[in-house]
Amino acid sequence: MPDMFDLFNHWWKQMLAVIIASLLIVGTVTYLKPKKYLSVATAVPASSFASDKSKIFNENIQALYSALGTPDDLDMIVGTARLDTVYLAVTDQFNLYDHFKMQEKGEAARSKAASLLKKNTKVMKSEYGELKVKAWDTDKNLAPQLANAIMEKLKAIHQDLQNAGNLATLQGLISRKEKLQQAADSTMNTVENTTRRKEQISQYEKLIGEYQLMVDTKPPVLITVEKAKAAAWPDQPKTVQLLMATVVLAFIFSLLAALVLERKKTAGQ
Repeated sequence: MPDMFDLFNHWWKQMLAVIIASLLIVGTVTYLKPKKYLSVATAVPASSFASDKSKIFNENIQALYSALGTPDDLDMIVGTARLDTVYLAVTDQFNLYDHFKMQEKGEAARSKAASLLKKNTKVMKSEYGELKVKAWDTDKNLAPQLANAIMEKLKAIHQDLQNAGNLATLQGLISRKEKLQQAADSTMNTVENTTRRKEQISQYEKLIGEYQLMVDTKPPVLITVEKAKAAAWPDQPKTVQLLMATVVLAFIFSLLAALVLERKKTAGQ
């Protein structure tokens, strides 16, 4: 094993040349690479009790539920964020096929632009139980619009899914009430049957009113904590980190190369 001082003394110029050359190459590539700006939208889950009629109109259990949901409520939303539906809708909203300068036409351009948007986006659940939508783009003013639009699309999808059950129940109640009304209006009914059906109709009207309120209000699934804002500095490429890593790797490579060359030189003498 050669002495390290002698090794540096004999090969420091070559090692320095390798490091400088590596820095120049990586620096040039980094400089020419398009700068991407990061914007982040943040939301927390709303409590699921707001979409359940039995919980809202039951005074005995209202106090048991928090105004906010749990981190587990975000798992399904994160899963939905992997679907192309969200990104196709945002692509259409911002005409991203023009922004990305797609060479293809029609549906091919739309699909490719949505794929690029999906690649430049990350939807995740943070360690603090928040939903974060991260969007990178070369336009620092467009990046926050994309992050906010994706967040709003996820909200809308799950709000509609949450509301679908209440809407189906409401339609069933209305249909049943109409049948009871027709039966109550029949001339063949006795006074007792008519009274009983009117009481049933009254109960159905109460339920219909409660479910109609749920459908009309459309309780939120997510509550936005912070909308995405334009970044002052690009997030990608991470120039400083890349250059530091280059120096370390280039030094290690040049040191190993010097050791090999020194050993060959010693063996040949």
